Amino acid sequence: METTDKKVKEFDTVKTFREIKEKISKDIQGMTFEQLNAYLDKTKLTPKTP
Repeated sequence: METTDKKVKEFDTVKTFREIKEKISKDIQGMTFEQLNAYLDKTKLTPKTP
């Protein structure tokens, strides 16, 4: 008989990434190229300065 110890995940990276991708997909659905560029400019991440 084998026993396996499974750790409980505190943060599920795959689930979170899928949720983010689904939100972006819904946000950009039906956008024109120009609207998509504006969306990307608006949501662009910027590095934090220390």
